[in-house]
Amino acid sequence: MHVSNRLIFRDVRVFTGDTTLRSANVAVSGAVILSVGEAPPPPVSGDEVIEGRGRTLLPGLIDAHAHVFPGDLEQAALFGVTTVLDMMADPAQAGSLRGAAGADFRTAGTAATVPGGYGWYLVDMGYLPPFPTLVTPDEADAFVENRFAEGSDYLKILLDDGSTTGMPTPSMAGETAAALAAAAHDRGRLVVAHALTAETACQAVRAGADVLGHVFVDRPDPSLAHELGETAVVPTLAVLGQLFGPGTGGKALAADPRVSPYLTEGSRRMLTMGPFPLGEGARHDLATATRTVAELRDAGVTLLAGSDASNAGTAHGATLHQELALLVAAGLTPREALAAATSAPADRFGLHDRGRVAPGLRADLLLVDGDPTADIDSTLDIAGVWLAGHRLPGR
Repeated sequence: MHVSNRLIFRDVRVFTGDTTLRSANVAVSGAVILSVGEAPPPPVSGDEVIEGRGRTLLPGLIDAHAHVFPGDLEQAALFGVTTVLDMMADPAQAGSLRGAAGADFRTAGTAATVPGGYGWYLVDMGYLPPFPTLVTPDEADAFVENRFAEGSDYLKILLDDGSTTGMPTPSMAGETAAALAAAAHDRGRLVVAHALTAETACQAVRAGADVLGHVFVDRPDPSLAHELGETAVVPTLAVLGQLFGPGTGGKALAADPRVSPYLTEGSRRMLTMGPFPLGEGARHDLATATRTVAELRDAGVTLLAGSDASNAGTAHGATLHQELALLVAAGLTPREALAAATSAPADRFGLHDRGRVAPGLRADLLLVDGDPTADIDSTLDIAGVWLAGHRLPGR
């Protein structure tokens, strides 16, 4: 007699990444989703059945903006974040994490900046070893070639003069950014740009960036929402609130009983840090960032959810749930916010084997109590996490 190794989610609400099925039966075989339908598959001896009534099954969440260090991927997975898109890292360290336990990940590796420019403070603080920089457009092609040769999955460009934080730094010329983007596109790779002002956001779009790593915070610019075209935006409202707001969001998250037991001591310390010290003359407006997210949504701009962990006031995995709540507070529907953490980043970053609950895709799954398509806060009411069909111990 054939003995099954199937996993069956029975009578469960499903957010597929695009839409909601009120009641469905989802079968998993090995590492992939076998079927999604109204009727349960014919029972086979050995099936493991998970009762889904009153629960919601979602694709594993994708954090579209984070910075990964050892131990972070394991913690991210505990919160149902099964894929992490790292946006700047030591390429040697990132390479050592490939295939490690926890969430799957992709990395930008060494980001592009000018000598002494934005990002170099990570070297001064000891978080990263010294890394290559560039100045002129003529250096762009070789810079990009070297990044992909050392394992970068996409290119990150840092466009920041330090004005929002009151800490001036040298900044990259638009022509150099454009040359970098062209070199990456010539190799079939995406370009992500760090930009915190309306001016640098425009510069990034003109250069050809595919994704903006933050929403700008210096001034309102309703026209920009309509100029972004196909450029996606990762608002990172949670970390902007830590940087430019009262800095209390991390402390509230650390106190949440659904969060606290799953934090490392390092993450607990990071969450309770803040507020970030700003320099004299810092210019920013957190309310502008929140209003801009609504304008972007209304203009049809693709929004992606990202935590920007490992910054002060953040924790891998947990902060992405906070980001979803902030996106809803800014004007997205819960289903739009969930898409921003599942199907939208999968589509934008070419992760075609995940981001949806659909036959043939990777069985990265998050099961929660309640209905996050109606109440986004219930994404933290985690009943189980599966990585490539294997249930995560402790969840």
